[in-house]
Amino acid sequence: QVQLVESGGGLVQAGGSLRLSCAASGNIVIITFMGWYRQAPGKQRELVAIITSDNSTNYADSVKGRFTIFRGTAKNTVDLQMNSLKPEDKAVYYCHLRLWRPYWGQGTQVTVSS
Repeated sequence: QVQLVESGGGLVQAGGSLRLSCAASGNIVIITFMGWYRQAPGKQRELVAIITSDNSTNYADSVKGRFTIFRGTAKNTVDLQMNSLKPEDKAVYYCHLRLWRPYWGQGTQVTVSS
């Protein structure tokens, strides 16, 4: 069984920063990629950023230059540094782990006030 534990969401003013962390545990053999998606009210879940097993990264156009994804210091962890946050970044952010099937965290709320 695989578990994802997220932390770091919260309320921040526009222009501020937050850092999200995700730790994966359980029966993890080969990670295809790990990353973050988000879902705003009334919208579909969308990719924010992912990092692959060979450390390639992919970002949504809307966050390029503002968000950075990187591996945490502990094994099977991934962090998302979010800078210059905008009100439109408000969403529930979900950690995502792709093994032989996808796994999702429970989500952490990010709210950006204008």
